[in-house]
Amino acid sequence: MDLSVPSYAREGGLAASPAPRAGLTLAALSLGSFTIGCGEFGIMGLLPNMADDLRVTIPQAGLLVTGYALGVVFGAPLLAVLTSRWERRRALLLLSLVFVIGNLACALSPSYGLLMAARVFTALAHGTFFGIGAVLATEIARPGREAQAIAMMFVGMTLANVFGVPLGTFIGQEYGWRAPFFIVTALALLTSLALFLFAPQSYPRANVRFRDELRALGRPPVLMAMGLSVLASSALFTLYTYISPLLSEVTGIAPERVPYLLLVFGVGMTLGNVIGARLGDWKLMPAIIGMFGAMAVVLAAMHVLAAETVPMLSLLLVWGALVFGLASPIQMRIVATAEGARNLASTVNQSAFNLGNAIGAWIGAMLISAGISYAMLPMAAAILAALACALAAFSYRQDRRAA
Repeated sequence: MDLSVPSYAREGGLAASPAPRAGLTLAALSLGSFTIGCGEFGIMGLLPNMADDLRVTIPQAGLLVTGYALGVVFGAPLLAVLTSRWERRRALLLLSLVFVIGNLACALSPSYGLLMAARVFTALAHGTFFGIGAVLATEIARPGREAQAIAMMFVGMTLANVFGVPLGTFIGQEYGWRAPFFIVTALALLTSLALFLFAPQSYPRANVRFRDELRALGRPPVLMAMGLSVLASSALFTLYTYISPLLSEVTGIAPERVPYLLLVFGVGMTLGNVIGARLGDWKLMPAIIGMFGAMAVVLAAMHVLAAETVPMLSLLLVWGALVFGLASPIQMRIVATAEGARNLASTVNQSAFNLGNAIGAWIGAMLISAGISYAMLPMAAAILAALACALAAFSYRQDRRAA
């Protein structure tokens, strides 16, 4: 992808550094998303270990995912307001330092309550980092390749699932669940250094009032795009939060082999991130509709074939591809519809996504606590994906009517 010709002026932001550093900037942002992905998703394969060590149930340990997601939900709008007039490089540096402090606190937390508090604190900076980073990525992208630039940042998140989460699960099982948090802390420090060295200065438009940004944020196309984020992440986390016990108890995979299946899921996410970005730059809304429809079918198949090892392996690969195939197109949809409030909308979209995380993890916990089998979780996720497909189709129809 050639990013040598920047498109800084779409929202009036101006980057001071030369265009040849665009690739290094995206690499720094990708490292940041890798770090965040390891910190957010890393506990998925370690819930049984954490529950045992902290003397809580697995559903209670799963609420650590919900707590993190709610931290993003409430932290992103707050920090979006506080940093709305900040130079973007400085804001990203300060946000990366929050990850350093928060993940170190997670590693050192002696109790479930303090761990929950540390997770929430860490999550406060999550949405704003991705929001500001996505806007910066589109500023240095060539026209027509904005979704691919966002995907370059998000590739760090997919690699976190390919390598970081399985490796973190292995390390956590061997050396205790705290060890991965120490590693994530070191990665957060490295992210801070990379941003300091490579990220260009970029200033938000100075003559836009916050009231006007809120008005732009409330337009129906923007709200529907955020609804897609909520439903997409709800469908993901209803199942993914409890993927480890599902694979162990229903599919019959030995616990020590679960990281290898999570690796397959992560490979699918990486492939989907690349393919989805290209589809998004080609035909944005048809691509989103098609991927949501395919996701509903794949999740329904996982419900039927949950006890079959080989089909589940294939379905995990395809599911992962669809999950992150949608990431950059939905983010691009937000940026495209929120003219005049791109920085704020891109950040608040992370709240929408993580609200879905919290809803999905909560739905899964409620179903399990009610005595529902782990095998039913894919069907619950399939219903949410089908609702997202319907919403995307309705939003696209509204676009065509308006045109």
